[in-house]
Amino acid sequence: MSQPSRYPAEIADTPAANDPATLSGELGKSFFGSRLVSILHLFGGNIANSLLMLLGTALAARTLGTEQFGVFVLVLTLGRFSERLVRFESWQPLIRFAASEEQSFDSDRMASLFLYGLLLDTASCLLAAALTIGGGLLLMQTIGLQPEDLPLVIIFAAAIALNIRGFPTAALRLGGQFRTLAYLQTVSSFVRIVLAFVAFLMGLDVLAFILIWTGVQIFDTALFLFISFRSLKRQGVASPLKAQWLNLPQRFPGFMSFAWSTNISSTRRTMTQEADTLLVGALGGASSAGFYHIAKRVAKVAMQVGANVQAVMYPDMARLWAKLEIRAFRTVTSRLQLALLAIGLAALVATILLGKQAIALVLGSEFVEAYGLLIAQMVAVILILHSAPSRSALLSMGRPGVVLIVAALSTFLFFITAFVTMPIYGALGANLAHIAFGLLTAVALDVVWWRESRKAIEGSTD
Repeated sequence: MSQPSRYPAEIADTPAANDPATLSGELGKSFFGSRLVSILHLFGGNIANSLLMLLGTALAARTLGTEQFGVFVLVLTLGRFSERLVRFESWQPLIRFAASEEQSFDSDRMASLFLYGLLLDTASCLLAAALTIGGGLLLMQTIGLQPEDLPLVIIFAAAIALNIRGFPTAALRLGGQFRTLAYLQTVSSFVRIVLAFVAFLMGLDVLAFILIWTGVQIFDTALFLFISFRSLKRQGVASPLKAQWLNLPQRFPGFMSFAWSTNISSTRRTMTQEADTLLVGALGGASSAGFYHIAKRVAKVAMQVGANVQAVMYPDMARLWAKLEIRAFRTVTSRLQLALLAIGLAALVATILLGKQAIALVLGSEFVEAYGLLIAQMVAVILILHSAPSRSALLSMGRPGVVLIVAALSTFLFFITAFVTMPIYGALGANLAHIAFGLLTAVALDVVWWRESRKAIEGSTD
């Protein structure tokens, strides 16, 4: 007799959950069709959110001017760099361990698993806040800030201390609440836009914008936590706040080693995704950091598309691998890569044709200098989009160590490229470093996941 589904109706009743063709590994259209609605919800919600965030950035840029906007960007980047440096991305081990537990579902044990993730998130957030303040004290003038900017760093550190993300992300993704995950974030983005528009009309300074961004992020965290606890209750999971917290490492062996691997891998990515802005600020000043941030912010709209698809499909990939449905697993991963490649190329063409006019219209003519940086960044985005499914595939296989090694090598190449090209090309050198990073990552991850999955197929037929 088949196991009852432990997930809500929107997952349990999908064709992918019940179609024998899907379960036998012959992944048909029903599987992707059942996920298309979720992907479209995330696409709509995240694209809307990215555009709202871009509008908020535009309001800040128009209000503050290039120099003060650069200060604003560097403060936010310092906080996010510190956060991602120590973040464990607990949603990844949570999803993988929860997928392994679903056949022998135990509500109390699942609650303890989620408590484990929540405790890990809380500890890393507090450490990140301390690191933000410490980094501000030690590196302020090195990265393009001044001593009078320290209060801004301390204020934003409060948002970092409370920014619990892994636990609610895992709860909502496993619960199949992709519509909630997609549109919930637009609530806080809309609040940010309203407050930023008021600041724009009043001509307020950088302190006001830091206070707005800090307050809205705290509100957003509280909202996500509230919804995630409700989601776990719907899934039949007992409250993690009342779960048994003793001996968690012994009860879930391998959880921390997986989390450490993803943390180190995330740290490597952070060195390229956040440290680059700080490096541009150190070499070119706050204004250059502002231009570079704009290019990355616009490119992030395309990146969100890849994140949306990956968010929907990663839990399914983990389950397919756990059930030894290797051919279906390979089909999912390959189709995701092709879809993301097409999206990336379309975004690059649109950027070349419309990018300069869009920057002038949305941000102002003084920021058109970011156009060339944006085109280069879009090339890097295509490579990163292509490698995202490969990374999820290897994590589903239980090979975070491979992801870590590739990330380390790519990061090394990133910094070599950056230090060679930035003195010559300025901020554009950081974009070229992203291209080098993305190319090595895409090729290396593809080679490994194809080889490992082929071995698994050969082993299953012996």
